[in-house]
Amino acid sequence: MDVLSDVIAGMRIGRPHSMRVTWQAPWGQRFAVMPGSAGFQVILQGSCWLIPDTGEPVQLHVGDVLFFPHGHGYALADSPSTPIPDWVCEPGDDIELFASASAGGSGAVTATLCGGYRLDRANGHPILRELPETIHLPARLGERRELRAAVDLLAAEIANPGLGADTVVASLLDTLLLYILRAYLDLESEYCEAGGWAAALADPGISAALEAVHRDPAHPWTVASLAGLAGLSRAAFARRFAALVGQPPLGYLTWWRLNLASRLLRSTDAPLSEVARRVGYGSEFAFANAFKRAFGTPPGRFRREACPLAPALAR
Repeated sequence: MDVLSDVIAGMRIGRPHSMRVTWQAPWGQRFAVMPGSAGFQVILQGSCWLIPDTGEPVQLHVGDVLFFPHGHGYALADSPSTPIPDWVCEPGDDIELFASASAGGSGAVTATLCGGYRLDRANGHPILRELPETIHLPARLGERRELRAAVDLLAAEIANPGLGADTVVASLLDTLLLYILRAYLDLESEYCEAGGWAAALADPGISAALEAVHRDPAHPWTVASLAGLAGLSRAAFARRFAALVGQPPLGYLTWWRLNLASRLLRSTDAPLSEVARRVGYGSEFAFANAFKRAFGTPPGRFRREACPLAPALAR
């Protein structure tokens, strides 16, 4: 998998959820702080205002996308002057994958597509930690056509679900998340100069090294071999990688291997020796020691605690 695909695969846990809401003015709605979650809003029809917990209101138009990667609270309203009710929209544990609803008065209509994802914060990729509290992607004619297409398909499926709707909606929600992150990173890469993941993924050499690590984490990578892929000298590559990514090349490689191992332990019944082999360790002993250093617990216990109802697994 490539870097961004790996980020998506590793960050989301459980089922996402989504809802198409038709609002009629006057209306206002507060959305709860959701630790461990990320949420989005897309304006499908009409216009409204984002009322953040801090800062000035922002007017939103058809096609605008909002993404809240850290689950911060906010409000939406037909006007900045509309009172926001005390009642907070807070999805429960049994929320549906997709639904439709209507609310408000009898005035001008605004339609929104909202939804959310539960995230694995403990093992989340550093890309997520760099994201701001709110990402606003304004609609611009001719730009981000793939993102708009995903929004249109998702909205149409929720409005008129057909056979296999659960699979279609779940896949489109993941696709929407990927396009949101891609659009944001593309925008950031145009302006970032000091460093960060947007700059790392936009740098041809560093990006090539990262792609190699993610596509084949079990390969016996060295700084020299990764530098060769980047087209840089060993010293120049190590300096540039650390400056952009925030840690040395082999430090990131080890972190990613063990992060991937934790995912395999939670989601598969592969023996520990197989997990070790798949993430690049020559022996189960070496893997167990490295895993315990990183997670504070041996991999076997980690698996039992993560999956308490799972049967005992052979080593």
